[in-house]
Amino acid sequence: MTSLSINLNKFALIRNARGADLPNLFNISKKCIEYGADGITVHPRPDERHTKFSDLNILKKLTNEYEKIEFNIEGYPSKRFIEKVIDVKPDQVTLVPDPPDALTSSFGWDCEKNKDFLMDVIKRFKNNNIRVSIFINPSIKTLSNLDLIKPDRVELYTYDYAKNYHNDKVAAIGPYIQVTKYLEKEFPQIELNAGHDLNLDNLDYIHKNIPTIKEVSIGHALVCDSIDFGLKETIKKYKQITQR
Repeated sequence: MTSLSINLNKFALIRNARGADLPNLFNISKKCIEYGADGITVHPRPDERHTKFSDLNILKKLTNEYEKIEFNIEGYPSKRFIEKVIDVKPDQVTLVPDPPDALTSSFGWDCEKNKDFLMDVIKRFKNNNIRVSIFINPSIKTLSNLDLIKPDRVELYTYDYAKNYHNDKVAAIGPYIQVTKYLEKEFPQIELNAGHDLNLDNLDYIHKNIPTIKEVSIGHALVCDSIDFGLKETIKKYKQITQR
């Protein structure tokens, strides 16, 4: 079974556009959970253009009300980010190598160049009983030192898969299957997440071909689909795929 974690950033972006509290992120999160979401994901960026750091404690309080609902905070591990995550103590933190002005996450960590930095940061989170996932490219050459870095999970950056899916889905998924097999052989203790540009068209194929994915994080496409189908029906459609 693959868990569906809903990324709230687009809901927060709409809220912030009017400088008010509509939609209310707490209420939206509660609806997502009631409609079938297995978890909630947020990515508070330095400029707080969507999810704000002040949202985090409120959302953690909500997810604590549910026994099996997980709270995932993703972001670049700046000093402010690290301190806030340790304070909130989500179930999972997902580390991305984004520069502060990035529009969206667009590449994974190079585990060779960032080994010492990641080792230190991950150790701090683990010492606070927070599961750690790191964003990775579908490329084996960037994955050296995982045995030293010791993340609990890695998240496959699925932009290239989604971009090329309609042209040649077999070729599009090839590098992801290759990386998955490498991880299963060399680092069987590390679990697998996936995310970025997954949607109702391409999710089923990657889910069938990489059934070991523990969690997918979906936000932008889910919000877009909600315009057509409504939030409740949209979540139902995604869950029908992840539960197969």
